[in-house]
Amino acid sequence: MFDSVRDDLRATLDEIRAAGLHKPERVIGTPQSATVNVTAGGRPGEVLNFCANNYLGLADHPEVVAAAHEALDRWGYGMASVRFICGTQEVHKELEARLSAFLGQEDTILYSSCFDANGGVFETLLGAEDAVISDALNHASIIDGIRLSKARRFRYANRDMADLEAQLKEAVAAGARRKLIVTDGVFSMDGYVAPLKDVCDLADRYDAMVMVDDSHAVGFVGPGGRGTPELHGVMDRVDIITGTLGKALGGASGGYVAARAEIVALLRQRSRPYLFSNTLAPVIAAASLKVLDLLESADDLRVRLAENTALFRRRMTEEGFDILPGDHAIAPVMIGDASEAGRMAELLLERGVYVIGFSYPVVPQGQARIRVQLSAAHSLEDVNRAVDAFVAARAELKG
Repeated sequence: MFDSVRDDLRATLDEIRAAGLHKPERVIGTPQSATVNVTAGGRPGEVLNFCANNYLGLADHPEVVAAAHEALDRWGYGMASVRFICGTQEVHKELEARLSAFLGQEDTILYSSCFDANGGVFETLLGAEDAVISDALNHASIIDGIRLSKARRFRYANRDMADLEAQLKEAVAAGARRKLIVTDGVFSMDGYVAPLKDVCDLADRYDAMVMVDDSHAVGFVGPGGRGTPELHGVMDRVDIITGTLGKALGGASGGYVAARAEIVALLRQRSRPYLFSNTLAPVIAAASLKVLDLLESADDLRVRLAENTALFRRRMTEEGFDILPGDHAIAPVMIGDASEAGRMAELLLERGVYVIGFSYPVVPQGQARIRVQLSAAHSLEDVNRAVDAFVAARAELKG
């Protein structure tokens, strides 16, 4: 049976390569950092890393690594169980309490990833008589999570408040019992920030709840790094915050839902990814607690990240590159053609800058880009080197 399937799969893979959409995986032989050593899948040797979610540079921070070592000795390697059986340790409850306090929410529940967190919310909270109103550019995990629920689905154009209001009116007209607006805090492919105050104002007007996936904001956006709700002054008006421990908060894995107490309580009883997945490894929970300690005095890291971001965006604009507007550390360099984006990423790697070309289906057809991500671990010299490499790669590509 598989012989015929194999031929179909090979044909599909050939089509992906022919369209310039193949996504090679490069192998690095060092910890995640501002510089990494590529050992396979590209130019061997040390290169500047401008495509990780390591926004604050904490993935290899010595205090985080030390906390992980200590946790291995104290708590062991893994739980070999789910939470409600025998998979809950004190360190998990401590991390949930710390995240709740940090994010200004009543309670928090941990998941093995934010993908699982988003996958566990909608089916648990919403039924066929309810409605979910989702931003058109929301993360794939939100889209998949919504598909698991029986709620009626409404979609509004990215950050378009007039369209959001129109969809809310439709949900009201349809007699929806519960209405949940869901948006990314920062849209990962574009670096755009959601207008959360306006979202909350509309939610109040139409008696809706608000959910924000703040994976690309928590730790470094907002005065205290508490994310887009803090940035917009609506921490007390957002009902559900999902996020990850795998980006600015140490860069390992794991996710969470921080929300009203009753929401979290129901998720513990009914959320399938929580009930049927192994507990977050205790070493990650303990290291994440150390990250939260570091965030209390991380103003210098947030300032450095902002400076690096501003320099990169300014210089790239001066050099004539098409950068999507904004001030977030996600700085997409728009290319358009998928093959060209992939080729430019290869030329940049040859010049010692590790970036990735993003193309369909990760982004829409014809909107291929190189998503540059700045880090507090980068120096200003690193940023200037990256821009110079872009200029040189473009010259070779056009020549």
